[in-house]
Amino acid sequence: MKDNVDIHVVLATPEDMDDHHSDPHEAAERLNFILHAMYDKADEDIDTGRLERILHYTWEEWHQNASLLDIDDDELLDWVDHTLATWDDADNSDFY
Repeated sequence: MKDNVDIHVVLATPEDMDDHHSDPHEAAERLNFILHAMYDKADEDIDTGRLERILHYTWEEWHQNASLLDIDDDELLDWVDHTLATWDDADNSDFY
């Protein structure tokens, strides 16, 4: 269940982003935007472990991504929707 996952545990800080982005504060805000969107758009009855894996995948996918500061909100939300819709079909074995 979604309520069993504390989203605040996975949120980024500027220190997390300092080594990979020229503006670590903005990068942390962008990553947190994606993480919150993923959490908010996940079904209320999603399996706790599944949601944790998806959030971990999201972190790994974006925290070092050089494009993070260049992609607009709508594109990021499309990525979130796509990830949630295709999670079962994707090869995410590294995150299980």
